[in-house]
Formats: sequence, structure tokens, C-alpha cells
Amino acid sequence: MATESGPVRQEEAPEGGEGAAREPRVRGRSARIRRLRRIVIAAVLVLVLPLLTAETALRVNYTGDPRPGTGTRGKDALWLGHAWVDGRRTDADVTALAARLADTGIRDLYVHAGPLEHNGTLPRSDYPKARWLITAVHRKLPGVRVQAWLGDEIAPEKPDAMHLEKPGTRAAVVASARQVIAAGFDGVHFDLEPMHSGDRDFLALLDALRPVTPLLSVAAHQIDPLPAFHSFWGTVTGHPKWWSQEYFGQVARRVDQIAVMSYDTMQPLQSLYGGYVAQQTSLALEVTPPGTDLLMGLPFYHENRFGHWAHAETVPAAVRGVRLGLSRTDADRATFGVALYVDFAATEDDWTSYRKDWVRTS
Repeated sequence: MATESGPVRQEEAPEGGEGAAREPRVRGRSARIRRLRRIVIAAVLVLVLPLLTAETALRVNYTGDPRPGTGTRGKDALWLGHAWVDGRRTDADVTALAARLADTGIRDLYVHAGPLEHNGTLPRSDYPKARWLITAVHRKLPGVRVQAWLGDEIAPEKPDAMHLEKPGTRAAVVASARQVIAAGFDGVHFDLEPMHSGDRDFLALLDALRPVTPLLSVAAHQIDPLPAFHSFWGTVTGHPKWWSQEYFGQVARRVDQIAVMSYDTMQPLQSLYGGYVAQQTSLALEVTPPGTDLLMGLPFYHENRFGHWAHAETVPAAVRGVRLGLSRTDADRATFGVALYVDFAATEDDWTSYRKDWVRTS
């Protein structure tokens, strides 16, 4: 169609027509995209920058040299699997274990004698060879103590599990502790997971256990790497993996030994893992009373899954981290050691690193 002034161009629509309506819509969509981009960038900064800052701090925490003398104090421990009390091990195995542990710092063996039933009871049939093992260890490894390692899953995170809020369940756990002490064990080592920070029922259980066993030991969760991190992580994932430093201290004051499970840390590099262990060592030392043995866990196992990378969580990195944390916080502390998890997954390299990097530094 033409006019006297020539053809009408498509883009020259009359004022108030389709083109005029489209332009505000385009401007509005662009503005929304810009706002969304700013929100995404802000969210990334909020989430990533603290993570990068924390990881950088861990890497820095791994630098420097440990102080001379920050090695074994002869108060180390080893977790042993259930095969030692159910009949699968023999005298030859105990002889080999004695040779393995000779001239190391290991004083305690946490022997898996459970697990506990959800109601807190412990079938005697679970540890038929306990008396044999204890007698053999005392004969071949004088001074080494054999503790019954008892554990279970805990409510409320695991509903079909042990409910420590029930007085009857706590009473049954205390009775189970009496039971293994009567069987000849030198002490009881508890590993109840996942234990949420601030759990008062656990503290009540420890108070009830203290008069029952001559040696009370617990496996402890890691301490918040950032203030109140357990609350944040619990809200996001439903699993508040860490304990507050205050709660860690409350547990430590109620036991003879506390062994930090300083593995399964989600750290992807040895330097970050070692820096994390150094931080955990310092945090634990700050709140563990001198009368309580503090042990830092070493990863004597090799798995690759979410939360644990075998190439990062190594014995050399863990030991270096422990020594750095000890050097910076309480280098002369006598009631300190490392705990090796676990015998049946350990390699010769793990044992060599433990001996070279921890035992022979003293």
C-alpha cells in the first residue's frame, strides 16, 4: 500500500500502535533480567566468598613447622573390628597385633563389642571371645587397655534408632556398661551417632555412666569450624554434623577420654584437610580439661564418597595437622594422643606414616 509520500515502512507504525506497546514490555523484561542477574551474583557472593575465605584460612593453617617434641605421649588408641571378639581371630592374630604395636604409642584398644540394641541392651552372644582377647592382650601387650566399643544410631535424626530421651533406655545402656566391665574389659568406649550438639540426654547418660566404669571414653563429633556452623548446616541439610565448642567441652568434662572423629571432612585437598585437622586440634585443646585425654582421629581407611576423599584425607596430612594444632595451642600437654580408625582397613603405608610422622618425632 502506498501514499502520496511513498510506501509506509513497517517500523513506522502510528503512535500508540503495536510498536509503542512492545517497547515498554521489552524494557520491563530487560529490567527483570538485570535484577535477577544481580540477585544471582549476590547469592553466589554470599555463599562462595565465605567458603573461599574459610578454605584459604585452612590452607594457611597448614603452613609452618610443628614444634620439636610434638609426637606421641604414649596415649594413642586403635579401633579394632568385631572379628576380635566373635571367634574369627586366633592366638596368631594377637601375636601379630602385638608385633605391630610394639614400640608405638598405643595404650588403648577400642574393640567393637556391640552394637547396642535400640533399647540400650547388649546381647552377651555378641562378644563370646572377649575374655580370651582381653587375657591374651594383657599377656602379650602389658599396659595396653582393652575397652568395649559400643555404639548405635540415635534419634531424632534416625527415628528408628535409640531414643536417649527415654530414662529406661539410658538405664539399659548403663546396665550394658556394667555387663562388659564384668566380662573383663578395662573400660567402655561409646560411639553414638548422629549426636546433635546440645543434647542434654547424652550428658545425663554420661553422668550416669561415670560411676559404673573405671574408664569412660567417647567418640566425639567435630567442632564448629565457624561459629554456630552446626545450626546453619542442620537447617540446610537436616544433619547438624558439628558440635559447638561449648558442648564439646561439656562432654569432655564428663569422660576420661574423648576421641575426635577428625575425618569425613569434605575437604578435597591434603593441604585443606591438614589445615582443618590443625584447626580442630586447637579448638578441642582449648576446651578439654587437662584431666581428660584428648585424642585426634587418624583416617586408617580409604574410601571415596561424598564427605571423604581418600587422596585428601591421608595419615601424613592428618598427623601434620595434629602436630601444628598442638604446637600452636598446648605443645607440652601430656594428656594427648591420636586414635587410628580402623584396623581392618589400614594399609602398610598408614602404619609407616603413623610411625615415621608421629611416633619417631619424640
